[in-house]
Amino acid sequence: MKKLNLNVNGKQKQYELKDNSTGIKLEEISKDIYNDYKGFITLAIVDRKIRELNYEVEEECDIKFLDTNNPDGLRVYFRGISLIFIMACKELFNECDVVIEHSLSGGLYCEVHGERTLNEEDIDNIKKRMVEIVENDYTIEKIETTRQKAIELFEQEGRYEKAELLKYKEYDDTKVYKCNDYIDHFYGYMVPSTGYIKTFDLKLYNKGVVVLGPSKEDKNVPRKFMPDEKLANIYYEAEQWSKLMGVDKVLSLNKIIENKKYGDMIRTVEALQEKKISQIADMINERKSKLILIAAPSSSGKTSFAHKLCIHLRVNHLNPISISLDDYFVDREHTPKDEFGKYDFESIYAIDLDKFNKDLTSLFNGDEIDIIKFNFKTGKREYTGEKLKIEKNQPVILEGIHGLNPILTSSIPDKDKFKIYISALTQINLDNHNRIPTTDLRLIRRMVRDSNFRGYDAEKTIMQWPSVRRGEDKNIFPYQGQADVIFNSACVYEIAVLKKYATSLLEDIGIDSPAYIEANRLLKFLQYFVELEDTSDIPNTSIIREFIGGSKIVE
Repeated sequence: MKKLNLNVNGKQKQYELKDNSTGIKLEEISKDIYNDYKGFITLAIVDRKIRELNYEVEEECDIKFLDTNNPDGLRVYFRGISLIFIMACKELFNECDVVIEHSLSGGLYCEVHGERTLNEEDIDNIKKRMVEIVENDYTIEKIETTRQKAIELFEQEGRYEKAELLKYKEYDDTKVYKCNDYIDHFYGYMVPSTGYIKTFDLKLYNKGVVVLGPSKEDKNVPRKFMPDEKLANIYYEAEQWSKLMGVDKVLSLNKIIENKKYGDMIRTVEALQEKKISQIADMINERKSKLILIAAPSSSGKTSFAHKLCIHLRVNHLNPISISLDDYFVDREHTPKDEFGKYDFESIYAIDLDKFNKDLTSLFNGDEIDIIKFNFKTGKREYTGEKLKIEKNQPVILEGIHGLNPILTSSIPDKDKFKIYISALTQINLDNHNRIPTTDLRLIRRMVRDSNFRGYDAEKTIMQWPSVRRGEDKNIFPYQGQADVIFNSACVYEIAVLKKYATSLLEDIGIDSPAYIEANRLLKFLQYFVELEDTSDIPNTSIIREFIGGSKIVE
C-alpha cells in the first residue's frame, strides 16, 4: 500500500492511500485536525497555492489549513452560506431575485426581490430549508471550463446579466459551481459540500435579511446581530445615489465607461459628496460645536475630507484650527508595549492624555498654550517657543485613530464635541451574488498611494495590512457607533480608475512572495472592470486624488 508523507501545519504526517488511489483529498486530511481549530476549516494553502478542500494531494508537500477565523477562510464560508441561501429562496419564492448587497453587523445584508416583502414567517421558512440543505450534505461540484462555454451556459439558463459580465473577464479559465440543479459563478473559492455550513442564522432587517455566520468565540454559536441604523442609512443612501446615476453593478459601470458617458457620472458623485460635507458643516455650525473629532480606518480619505470640511466651515464664517495628535505622544521610553514586547504606538496610552486634555481645556477657556512638536528621530517632545490661542467660537479639528474614543477627550463635555466617522463604506458589486468587500477597496487605495507617494511596493503594503486591520479592530471600529455622523468616502467609479495603477503593482508580486495569494485574489476581481484611463473629469479636490495624485488639497 502506497504511503504519502506530508507536512501538515508544520508537523510531519504519513497517510496510507487506498487501493487504486493516486492521492488523498484535503478534506480527508482536515478531519484529523478539526478540533485543533477554533473556527471551521474551509480552505488550505498547498505549497503557497490556495486549494479548495476537494483538491487531491498526490505528492509530498507543505499544507496549511485555513478556518473561519482567517479572512480567506471566512470568505469561503460565507460564499457557501450565500449559495445555500440563494438555493433556499429560489425554491420557496417563484421568480425571485436574490441580491447580496453588503456587509452589516458581521454578516451579509441580502434582499429577496419578488412579489412581496419578506416577513418573519418567510425567514423561518428560509432557515428551515437551509437547514435541510445542510443536513443533506449535497455535493457542490466545481466545473472548470472556458469563459465562452460559461457564457453560453448562463445564456441557456436565461441569466443574461451573468453571461454579459463574464464577457469582461480577462482570464479564460472560468469556474462554475453546481449544487443539485442550481448553477452559479463565484469569483472566489467554495466549500466541497453544503454540510460544511454548520453554523448560521438569519435576521429580518428593514426590507431584507441579514445572514450571520459563526462567532469568533464559539464556532458552534452564530454571531449576534447588532442593528446599526446609522450604517444602514448610509447603505440606503448609497443605493439611492447608485440608482440616480444608473450604476448599480460592475456591468453598468463598464457600459458607461465604454460609451464614454463617465463625465457626468464623476461630476455627480463629486457633487453628492460635496453636498454631504456641506451638510455636516451646517450641523457643526448649528450646534456651535467646539471640538470636531474625526476618526477613520486606513485609506478612507480622512486627510482630503478634513481639508474639504475646513473649506465648508469657512463658508459658514468659522475658522477652524487643526491639532495633530501625533505631537502629544509620550516620550518613547514611556510608550506602552504590545503582546510581542514591541512599542505600541497605536495604543491610546501612547498619548499623553493629561497634557492633551489640559491644553484643550485651556484653549476653550481662552488661554494660550505652548505649541509642541514630537521629534520622531529622538523620540522626545520639543517645545517650539510658539503660542496658540483661539478666538471665541473658533472650533478645533482633531484627526486620529482615537478620535471617537471618549477617553481621549474626557475633559471636554460631550455637548461641545462633534464626532465624525469616515470610511469607504460601499462599493458596487460584481453582480447580484458576488460582492466586493470595502476592505479590499481600502487596501487597493493604500497600495496605490504607497507606491505613488511613499516608495513602497505592493508586497510591503499587503504584508503590513493584517497589522493595520488589527489596529482598526481594536482602536477604531468599536467606537464608530458613537459618531454623530458617518461619511461614506467611496466613489462608485474609483475601482475602474485604480485598476490601471493596481494591476501592474500586483502582477509584480511573484509566486514565491508571501503576498502572492492576496495579490492573486485582488487581481481576480479587478479583471471584471473596464479601466477608466481618462481622469481629466476628476477634480483636483476629489478624495480619490489623495491616492492617484493630482490633489490640490493634500500634499
